[in-house]
Amino acid sequence: MATIKDVAKHSGVSVATVSRVLNGKGYVHEDTRKKVERSIQQLEYSPNEVARSLYKKESRLIGLLLPDITNPFFPQLARGVEDEIQRNGYHLLSGNSDEKTEKEIAYIQTFMQHNVVGLISASNHVARDYYNGIEIPKVFLDRCEEGLYCVYSDGFEGGRMAAEEILKRGSRNITLLKGPANVKPAQERFQGALDILASSSVDFHVVNTPSFSFEYAKERAYELFSTYPDSDGIIASNDITAAAVLHEALRLGKKIPEEVQIIGYDDIPQSSLLFPALSTIRQPTYDMGVAAAKMLLQKIRKQSVVEQHVKMPVTFMERNTTRKVK
Repeated sequence: MATIKDVAKHSGVSVATVSRVLNGKGYVHEDTRKKVERSIQQLEYSPNEVARSLYKKESRLIGLLLPDITNPFFPQLARGVEDEIQRNGYHLLSGNSDEKTEKEIAYIQTFMQHNVVGLISASNHVARDYYNGIEIPKVFLDRCEEGLYCVYSDGFEGGRMAAEEILKRGSRNITLLKGPANVKPAQERFQGALDILASSSVDFHVVNTPSFSFEYAKERAYELFSTYPDSDGIIASNDITAAAVLHEALRLGKKIPEEVQIIGYDDIPQSSLLFPALSTIRQPTYDMGVAAAKMLLQKIRKQSVVEQHVKMPVTFMERNTTRKVK
């Protein structure tokens, strides 16, 4: 890959002259400019965006902060963001915080050192003070608080929908998996399901899930059937947890969906590939990423943002871990 020094050597000029041509600043004789441009084309030189941003103190870089890249939900969000910003001539720097405050702060500092012009965060810590000190445009994705610019789906309605669907399909001894207490969307979907179950005549239990990680998902699945072996309906906090529950139910010899029905949440790509395929509440994940990128670009360009909070609808994806409605 050619460097700016290669271009300078090829065209017989200094690196500073090549920089003036690239940045369109300072005087360069027209013949020299054409010579440099020919070298750039012949060497197929592409300016390093990070280096250019450090040199000019401006960039077309956008930072994206995710809490857990191992969860397939978040790469879908990231793809929506990336596709939209690249369509508009920007580039993405991303970081994975592992839900740890110190990593989150470190990535934010790295983004600022690289002169990003905007930030999109799916952080679990949207109300923390370190976000208040960020002066560049920022949008929160899948997380929201009053006064922030954010894109998220209707978690409360998603929870209600899951509970309504499992009830109409005949489950009467239901276990509701409550997501992490520090993740607002998880609490909203839990509250939505709880409202429906509490007003019904069925028995139900709650199992706490402190994290959306794979390890915790396996532990909660084992705990669920050990504590509530007669559960005939499971509403999971996300699809990863639902997949762990499905695996444990099959290991125990339970028939799905005849003996136990399971509904997940998110509709990650793997959900339809499970056997049996997972019924779940679908978030429009990719579209959420696109919407967050569009909102951020409007803020970067100082355009009017019509909606500060964009709430997107959810849908029930009926597959094979739930029975047909009679």
